[in-house]
Amino acid sequence: MSREEIVSILKEKVLKVTPQRVAVLEALQGCSGRHPSAEEITDIVRRKNSNIAVGTIYKVLEALVENDIIKKVYTDKDIMRYDVMTSQHHHLYSEHSGRIEDYYDEELNRMLNEYFSNHRIPGFRIDDIQIHIEGEFSDRN
Repeated sequence: MSREEIVSILKEKVLKVTPQRVAVLEALQGCSGRHPSAEEITDIVRRKNSNIAVGTIYKVLEALVENDIIKKVYTDKDIMRYDVMTSQHHHLYSEHSGRIEDYYDEELNRMLNEYFSNHRIPGFRIDDIQIHIEGEFSDRN
């Protein structure tokens, strides 16, 4: 994602384009596919922009989540991670290594969406469906 695309996304969401927001999105983009923690993002941002306060980075992350620009990814170790991919997908997670990978399966998405279209949960509105699959990654493909 280029700087121009980042600016466009922020404007589309009617968010003020600030150096802090741009820096956080650039850091996230540089972590493509890695699902970094807030601490990792802070380290990346502060290497290039040491004047950006840690609290500001956390506030930017929350604003980006609230505006559906990024998503939070929860782990069993209560470490919040972030994902720049907002399209429907799932996560493969290894508790042992802490590794998280995106998992795309259109057939699974169709099945889940169809199921919950036909089986409403009383008193609950579904905004997104994500499956968190735990296991271990093998070095073999």
